[in-house]
Amino acid sequence: MLGALYAVVSAATFAFNNASLRRGVITSTVFQALAVTVPIGVPLFFIAALATGQLGKITDFSNLAFACLALAGIMHFVWGRYCGYRAIKAMGSNLVAPVQSANLIVALTLAIIVLGEKVTVLKVAGLVLIMLGNIIAIPPRKGKKKTKAAAKKAEAAATNEAASGAGAAGDSNGTEKPPAFVPNLTEGYTWALLSATGYGLSPVLVRFGLEGQGGATMAGGLISYVAATLFFSLLLIPKGRVRNVRAMDRKALPWFLNSGFFVFLAQMFRYLALSIAPVTVVTPIQRITGIFRILFSSLLNPGHEVINMRLIVGTVVSIAGAMALAVSIDMVAEFINLPPGVIDWRWP
Repeated sequence: MLGALYAVVSAATFAFNNASLRRGVITSTVFQALAVTVPIGVPLFFIAALATGQLGKITDFSNLAFACLALAGIMHFVWGRYCGYRAIKAMGSNLVAPVQSANLIVALTLAIIVLGEKVTVLKVAGLVLIMLGNIIAIPPRKGKKKTKAAAKKAEAAATNEAASGAGAAGDSNGTEKPPAFVPNLTEGYTWALLSATGYGLSPVLVRFGLEGQGGATMAGGLISYVAATLFFSLLLIPKGRVRNVRAMDRKALPWFLNSGFFVFLAQMFRYLALSIAPVTVVTPIQRITGIFRILFSSLLNPGHEVINMRLIVGTVVSIAGAMALAVSIDMVAEFINLPPGVIDWRWP
């Protein structure tokens, strides 16, 4: 249960990170966001490893475990995060969450094939509920199709509104409403699905890399972040990339720093969870980040997110599925009289 608790805390901090990130990319680029949120994890994980006495344990990892943790960092912190940030910029954090649940399919499949984990009837039911919740949450498009030009126009208007600040809002005396946010669903869905590949592969790599290293989770996180930062540094080589980062909107920088800190906390608890609990438990539980996203987005970005009843209902159904995946079938059998075939069934 401790692993499940770590996963819940990770989900909450991930959600706050996404809300902060969304606020920043309104006026800045995704590449600029990565330039802040990826490197900041190195000193934070270094301090965490030093404070917990795990810094010296970096040399305890085998070459294969080291490689798995490094690849996990690149896949999650660079590839997955870049695609995820593009999706958030296109259609907001709330709508991205349901689509990204596709990473469950990737993570569970790899956990079964690579780590030899088993699937029970309860886990199958949980997966079905999660996917059903995602279908409910996705907004219908018929009769309300928006062109890409309309979406870009609305995003530009939102950028101007954000840049004008509270002073401009005060001058209007509340008589002018900011334009409604129009999500670019095609672009958002594409990048969200691509991010799911990175987010789905990384927990399996982390679990494999930390296996037998329960007392070195912070050291493992440091390895992943250093690898991701070095890889991202290569992306700065092309001409104009550094200049682009330096041209970042200063109003966005605090939001990116805030996002970087909370994503560090999220990753810290995620690595702790994966060090003691199966991927088939940790990854589904982290999907409850959706309910936290709705909460934090309504507080930080009310004018730049989609929040409606379909989204709320779909999120609740997904959370029910996540809870089903987190609970042991044997634990449920203690309270509910289930047929022996249901209790004993395992796959593969």
